[in-house]
Amino acid sequence: MSDEIVITTERAAFEQVDGGWQVTLARELVHPPERVWAWLTESQYLREWLAPGEIELSPGGRVRIEFEMSGEPIDSHLLTLEHERRLAYSWSNGDRPQRPIRWLLQPGGGVTRLSLTLELLPDDRITLSAAGWDAHLQMLEAALEGVSINFPIARFKESRQQFDEALAEPESCWSP
Repeated sequence: MSDEIVITTERAAFEQVDGGWQVTLARELVHPPERVWAWLTESQYLREWLAPGEIELSPGGRVRIEFEMSGEPIDSHLLTLEHERRLAYSWSNGDRPQRPIRWLLQPGGGVTRLSLTLELLPDDRITLSAAGWDAHLQMLEAALEGVSINFPIARFKESRQQFDEALAEPESCWSP
């Protein structure tokens, strides 16, 4: 048996990897991949569920997202670009270590399965980061339905508590 730790909760999967943690959040969205892709990449939509910003959709294109109230901006470049399928960039800026986020869209059965994978460093606030992205995904789901919501602090707090408990007692959530 390996020393790898995988912890799953109702809302996320946490995997301890060399150099930190990998967290995956997934949603099934009743929208076609091209619509979901637009909301992940176009400035007019980003501001509705994440923050004001722009993504240059070309290999190595610049990614700039301004988190005015909740933290540092993302200022990086595309690491992966496969139109309407894959998108990756670092959730860091400047000289800070890379913390890639990877979006994967998989169509099928009338839905688009959206997976967001965060690569976090050991000293990152793992549950805080995961809960924040979980809340932003709830905002994305609402925005895709034409409903604008503020950052769902209740969802954030519930997710953070769930994630804190799971990581505090990993054997209760262990996946083989």
